[in-house]
Amino acid sequence: FLFLRVVQRKAVKLSHADEARTLLANKEIGFLSTISQKYEGFPVPSTIEFASDSNGQPLLAVSSLSPHTKNMECNPKCSLLVARDPLDKSDTSITVVGEASYVSGEDWKEAREVYLKKYPHAFWVDFGDFKIAKIKPKTVRFVSGLKTGHADFSTDLSSDNFQSAKVDPISQFSTPISSHMNKDHSADTQAIVEHVVGVKVDHAFMLDVDSLGFYVKATFQAAIQGTPTKLRIPFPRAAQDRK
Repeated sequence: FLFLRVVQRKAVKLSHADEARTLLANKEIGFLSTISQKYEGFPVPSTIEFASDSNGQPLLAVSSLSPHTKNMECNPKCSLLVARDPLDKSDTSITVVGEASYVSGEDWKEAREVYLKKYPHAFWVDFGDFKIAKIKPKTVRFVSGLKTGHADFSTDLSSDNFQSAKVDPISQFSTPISSHMNKDHSADTQAIVEHVVGVKVDHAFMLDVDSLGFYVKATFQAAIQGTPTKLRIPFPRAAQDRK
């Protein structure tokens, strides 16, 4: 569908850096890869909860008993992969590549406050064997997903570009808005997509929403076996609030 590429190039969307910061701010589970001490330097992944500070640096509450903690103490080089939908390789993901270090003093107090704001019941952060580590990004790999209408589906963001980006203010409402539209207004979403792309759509499923528009997965009769295509649907003007 070459015509979709033309439509999508004109679709207003968040910058890759803003979208990466927004995804990191709104997700809770990531895949932390550290250099294993047990397996002779091979990278070993583990799932972990995380928060992020005002610069977008991931914050991890880690126990001294965990293998990934011991790995980072011996070799701070690590990466954190965060996916919008871990079960869908065609959806957006980012990988923060950098070095981990412990926070202390006033920085620890601030990091603790940020972490507990996201996880109010994480009482274990005050246990003696727990510390808060942050990952200072060297680069951030942004991938918008496979089978997308975008030509620029992936890029590497510099640390400065990533940390100076902003979290989209409307994205915090994305899940309830998308769920409501998919449950109660799927026909309306389909009609909006057809109006924007100018072609008949068999089905449209809203993925997420930000201040400039939303993403959908749409299927077309002309597509091979009804393969879904990720599309960007821009708003006529930027949204200022949830309503």
